[in-house]
Amino acid sequence: MQIATTSDHPHLSTAALVGEWPLFILKDPISNRYRKTVQQYFPQYDVLALDGSEVLAHAVAVALCWDGTPSTLPDGGYDGAIVQSVRDHESGTTPDTLCVLAATVRATHAGRGLAAAVLTALRTRALANGLSRVVVPVRPTLKANYPLTPMADFATWTRPDGLHLDPWIRTHQRLGATVLGPAERSMVVTGTAAEWQRWTGLHFPRSGRYVVPGGHDVVVFEGDRGVYEETNLWMRHL
Repeated sequence: MQIATTSDHPHLSTAALVGEWPLFILKDPISNRYRKTVQQYFPQYDVLALDGSEVLAHAVAVALCWDGTPSTLPDGGYDGAIVQSVRDHESGTTPDTLCVLAATVRATHAGRGLAAAVLTALRTRALANGLSRVVVPVRPTLKANYPLTPMADFATWTRPDGLHLDPWIRTHQRLGATVLGPAERSMVVTGTAAEWQRWTGLHFPRSGRYVVPGGHDVVVFEGDRGVYEETNLWMRHL
């Protein structure tokens, strides 16, 4: 396995990994608005795990300024970190923290330690570039099974060995990460009833709260407008 960046191999596609995410998550307007900017500003933190020309895993991170206090983490988790990293970069602010936005593994290669490999690669790159802290707004794998449970409660669900019930949280814990707390409104997706029907295959005939496949929280409809506000979990590696 080789660790490289997308800028090293621009001809390789990560499209096969997109299917690992619920379709509506791909409609996050902040992520879509800033994707190319993030790639331009932080190419060294856009890493691939390769087997020859096959992309097995993909991880993306941004650099920003954070004082190490949980209360001053970017408002808005994932979305907030993207916006702050771009603003910090454009204002010339010297970053001291790496924020890992996502790490995706091809489903056929799950369980092979690839997620840990790309996370470790990002941590190594952070230290090499003078960043002393690494945080992640984690999107727990099992949270979709409990969309009505607040993240603050879900974060406390541990096994007898002290590790979390959620395998993605455990991956970070085994790399030394600790839980800081919920990342409220980490991703916000808004759409019409027709759009949400295309994204989920469900119907939304009236106002109310709806559980959707792959959703970590409910979609709240008022008339024809549905809003999904996802809470992630802040974890700190360094």
